[in-house]
Amino acid sequence: MIQLDWNNQVFTLHTRASTYQMKVGDYGVLLHTYYGPRLRGGDLSYLLQYADRGFSPNPAEAGHNRVFSLDTLPQEYAASGAGDYRLPAIQAELADGSQIVDLRFAGAEARRGKYALPGLPAFFAGEAEADTLSVRLEDAASGLRVELLYGVLEEYDLITRAVRVVNGGSAPLRLGQAASLCLDFLPAKLDLITFDGRHAMERCPARAPLRPGVQGAGSVRGMSSHQHNPFVALCEPGADEDRGLCYGALLLYSGSFQAEAERDQFDNSRLVMGIHPRSFCWTLEPGEEFTAPEAALVCSPDGLGAMSRRYHRAIRDHLLRDPWKGERKPVLLNSWEAAYFNFNAGTLAELARSAAELGVELFVMDDGWFGSRDNDRQGLGDWWVNEEKLPGGLERLTAQVQALGMKFGIWVEPEMVSEDSALYRAHSDWALAAPNRAPARGRSQLVLDISRREVREHILSALRPVLSCPGLSYVKWDMNRGLTDVWSAALSPQRQGEVCHRYVLGLYELLERVRQEFPHLLIEGCAGGGGRFDAGMLYYTPQIWCSDNTDAIDRLRIQYGTSFCYPVCAMGAHVSAVPNEQTGRSVSLETRGVVAMSGTFGYEMDVGRCGPEEREEIRRQIRLFQKYYDLIQTGDYYRLTSPFEEGPFTGWQQVSADRRRALVSLVTGPARANAPFAAVRPKGLDPDAMYRVNGGEAVYPGDALMRAGYPLPPQMGDYRAFQLYLEAE
Repeated sequence: MIQLDWNNQVFTLHTRASTYQMKVGDYGVLLHTYYGPRLRGGDLSYLLQYADRGFSPNPAEAGHNRVFSLDTLPQEYAASGAGDYRLPAIQAELADGSQIVDLRFAGAEARRGKYALPGLPAFFAGEAEADTLSVRLEDAASGLRVELLYGVLEEYDLITRAVRVVNGGSAPLRLGQAASLCLDFLPAKLDLITFDGRHAMERCPARAPLRPGVQGAGSVRGMSSHQHNPFVALCEPGADEDRGLCYGALLLYSGSFQAEAERDQFDNSRLVMGIHPRSFCWTLEPGEEFTAPEAALVCSPDGLGAMSRRYHRAIRDHLLRDPWKGERKPVLLNSWEAAYFNFNAGTLAELARSAAELGVELFVMDDGWFGSRDNDRQGLGDWWVNEEKLPGGLERLTAQVQALGMKFGIWVEPEMVSEDSALYRAHSDWALAAPNRAPARGRSQLVLDISRREVREHILSALRPVLSCPGLSYVKWDMNRGLTDVWSAALSPQRQGEVCHRYVLGLYELLERVRQEFPHLLIEGCAGGGGRFDAGMLYYTPQIWCSDNTDAIDRLRIQYGTSFCYPVCAMGAHVSAVPNEQTGRSVSLETRGVVAMSGTFGYEMDVGRCGPEEREEIRRQIRLFQKYYDLIQTGDYYRLTSPFEEGPFTGWQQVSADRRRALVSLVTGPARANAPFAAVRPKGLDPDAMYRVNGGEAVYPGDALMRAGYPLPPQMGDYRAFQLYLEAE
């Protein structure tokens, strides 16, 4: 709900549990007055205090009024060069060479429905589900105009923000920064949580109090990256899973980004989030506009767990465009760790047959099926079937897989090219590389310049015959290196700062066209695992391979960190062979299955080599996942313990919307002799209901289970897993 109080020039956004407010202050400065738990309303600008602060300048219009300073007041969208020394949201170089942007209020309007961003991902909602507030700001001297867009999804406690910048002047200007989000907080102690890591160990939470100065996270890799995720949280120091005020900030963007928080000299705080300015400079000719990516905010007065569940519901219902929505997705087997590049039609057919016998429903052929692709140094870009490996092409293999009662899928990496490929020999200028410089390689490959339309057209025309194969149901879209040597032959020297963002726009266009031409295909995103696990990609690929690390114990940490924002149904998770390829660790097949079930679930191993007991365990796991599919994929998610803290087990839980069913999953730690007894305390149950556990005869009150707990049987051995299914009588 949006309230416009024109008498006081106060604009208030309400969701079910939060309130967000701004006010047009003196001299037309748009001030931020409040974001927090829901209030009845009213003008909250009484919270703002004014004082003469030394070395904090005053606007020219203020004359000798020394108590009004952009440097001390909370603003809705802070600019640079006009007296605010804190983190800016927008920076520009104007035609006269100055870098002064001074934004003042120029109008506002509200309308039903949710705004859209052409060419960019965004949450979607109908007129009955959302409202939009548009606020216009203008720098009178240059004609630069900024439109702030706010989407309010009231029932989901979600407020989205986006920004359009228009050059309303008569001369070109250069944007050096156009952040999607600027959020000021009045004096308060806050902790910043970022989600960091590396390849094969992504999105591990890191929490620290905001100190004086600037801290944050970001990526300059041309991708959102394994190292840092474009989601952060700010919360009260004592906030935990179930208590305390928490704010989430999510950027819907798949390229280089920056999220920075500043605690200033007066203990006010500011969060700025958007495209990373280090790799961005955009020229706007007169009349042209630039649209920044969307950001999405959640305020939870009830701890981090409630914040996560709000994001999960909003992403599932208003971001994912899943062609199989409403249907149970098939359990898959991916050929990579079973065969790598060493396969032919016969070995794949045998692997598929073994998988079908166990109940697998989707067979995915990974890397190595095209061109001269016998290793990772050749063939990328040549998207035609290698008929020496696959006589009869995809059609024959697809028919064989379908005859076994399974769907069929393939792997592609369209954004990259091998130097040893027909494509590179014909169009070496299509790779990102600056003149007179040999480009750096990553995984022995180069990056195609998909900011160029002719490159995108070629990729689509090359993929079209493959994606048109009858029976193809699934595509894994991979990207196995970051961007370097960023220079495009299609742009002038003055516009090379646009390449990284144009690359991301080109990627989005490619994926959207594939979706439109092949609406039945489920596309799973991947970038060396979790290197591009972000909400921007989820708009086009409704699930993403969570990490190349399939070790179940490492996955406890990876999936835990991912769950702070992203829902289970988006996390690609597989059972792989042991000893694990990434860590050398061996854990039971049962444990590997329980962990992978907290994702899209599948297998990445040669199941034909499994013994009778393992084969029966795989059958049991598949039946169990199918039985609990809706609960796992769409239930409310609760983190019961943290795998980053010592304890007898790592636990998590899914609860149905009516709270009558719940699935508790647990993995113990290393075995200890004569260990203490342990109990688990489920969450989210109906305190007045009686629950039966795993179909046993006894029933237990919901409040007793949540407060007193349920005793766990002693476990022998390291990393044992078990599940508790709770059903209300």
